[in-house]
Amino acid sequence: PGKIASLAKSVRTLANMDDPINEILKRTEVADGLVLEKTSCPLGVLLIVFESRPDALVQIASLAIRSGNGLLLKGGKEAMRSNAILHKVITNAIPDNVGEKLIGLVTTRDEIADLLKLDDVIDLVIPRGSNKLVAQIKATTKIPVLGHADGVCHVYIDKLADMDMAKRIVMDAKIDYPAACNAMETLLVHKDLAKTPELDDILVALKTEGVSIYGGPVAHKILGYPKAGSLHLEYSSMACTVEFVDDVHSAIDHIHRYGSAHTDCVVTTDDKVAETFLRQVDSAAVVYNASTRFSDGARFGLGAEVGISTGRIHARGPVGVEG
Repeated sequence: PGKIASLAKSVRTLANMDDPINEILKRTEVADGLVLEKTSCPLGVLLIVFESRPDALVQIASLAIRSGNGLLLKGGKEAMRSNAILHKVITNAIPDNVGEKLIGLVTTRDEIADLLKLDDVIDLVIPRGSNKLVAQIKATTKIPVLGHADGVCHVYIDKLADMDMAKRIVMDAKIDYPAACNAMETLLVHKDLAKTPELDDILVALKTEGVSIYGGPVAHKILGYPKAGSLHLEYSSMACTVEFVDDVHSAIDHIHRYGSAHTDCVVTTDDKVAETFLRQVDSAAVVYNASTRFSDGARFGLGAEVGISTGRIHARGPVGVEG
């Protein structure tokens, strides 16, 4: 019931938004009597290949209807029946003057390969799934692809962090929804906090909740946790890596080397450290004293999101009706 209520709220938020089509974004008089206008318009036909969660279908379909785009949907086989029912409900609700064929449902995986060849018909592909899925789609199509391959998100706890706040942020970032792409996968900690009661309290709280902790090269030696197999690892489960760094600059270097440019967080009371982190971390979303889980279309006030983009061209971060 809670999930359905949340979906309904996101759809109503979209419905109550101003019409995003034909909005004048910029108007310039380039010469006497010559006016140049930049207006918003639909992208065209989108192919969305998404994970098994049926709520993704509702979010994506509502965004497509609101923004005037045609849509081809391919969901995970585990939710095939739910997707079919939701697709029927949505298309039956679309007025005749819009057309029920605005949203199509792809039912077999074999059709995807053929659809990816239709670069003259499909304008954008948005894959939402595993790293393997995203990489495979990018390698087999000429159609532009929007999305992200990994969600290796970091929380950096600075030596001047409010440790009670840090604990709340870390617990939310890891425990709230471990399989989400914006969940914390690596906890970076300033070296001065090693073996402090406050850090021990956070690590014990994680383990009490059932989180398996692995150590980076430094944390493995200091804390004795099993060594992480890789520092670029999206667990998507109740597990995370802990590593110690010298300072904020070392944290930034670590994130750029092992992260995925998705969402990264700094916890500190030092404004200069925060500003350095916010300005220098090159990620789609950079968060200051808040959980990585805030990197989400609904929490950003977008109503819903079609996906999260880590690219630098056009949309970056959660992508809503306006891109």
